[in-house]
Amino acid sequence: MVDATIGHGGHSFLFGRRLGPAGTLVGLDVDSKSLERARQRLAGLPCKVILVKSNFSQIAERVGELGIKEADFILADLGLCSAQLTDTELGLSFRTDMPLDMRIDESLETTAADIINEFDEESLADLIYRYGQDRASRRIARYIARRREHEPITTTGQLAQVVAAALGTPGKKRRSRIHPATRTFQALRIAVNRELDNLEQLLEAAPGLLAKDGYVAIISYHSLEDGLVKRDFKENQAQGIYRVLTKKPIVPSPEEIAANHRARSAKLRIARKN
Repeated sequence: MVDATIGHGGHSFLFGRRLGPAGTLVGLDVDSKSLERARQRLAGLPCKVILVKSNFSQIAERVGELGIKEADFILADLGLCSAQLTDTELGLSFRTDMPLDMRIDESLETTAADIINEFDEESLADLIYRYGQDRASRRIARYIARRREHEPITTTGQLAQVVAAALGTPGKKRRSRIHPATRTFQALRIAVNRELDNLEQLLEAAPGLLAKDGYVAIISYHSLEDGLVKRDFKENQAQGIYRVLTKKPIVPSPEEIAANHRARSAKLRIARKN
């Protein structure tokens, strides 16, 4: 099994208990802190556990380096864990004022602050619209451009205030239940971490890595990710490579959402290699 986004090892712990002594579990993650937490959590598993610091876009290379020719199961949970959202070094949340960074992989050079302060207004609006799917992207970019003329925008709190000023804070007159800065923050995180490019590389590599009758399962959290997975599975099925097992994505039950509100947007798609 390859857990391409091992995080703190929650999924791998459940699957690893069933692999047995003959099984091997490979876990990838770009976050060093997450890998260390996963190492501690998975220490007692009966299977062999190999953890590698790597982006899942390099799954084929990393697994090949381990001498593993085929995987029976590839899992990728594309969501962020709560610890990452509250990590002040990562700067992913506007609920606490943090440095505007957003690099989950510390080897990346460009931060969210670089984009906010250096992109021209039109390019910034295009980015917010493309990755955040916010129809007010032009207005948001205009407010950002005006604010940075007076001082650089360097913290999550500053950026959230600017976007809220552009759109207005949530209230009785606003139908949306999410903070007005949510889509802008999503757009920046996707851009900084090259999330969609990396997902495309993972999807491209999966068929060549899977054994016959092997499974690939992807959990996504917004329509851009889910759309990529849906199209990839459909195209591979048309070519006779996959059999898609989820005609519609599996979504959390009301009970799951009540227990974990962050799961509300999760969509799971599964395919099996022919």
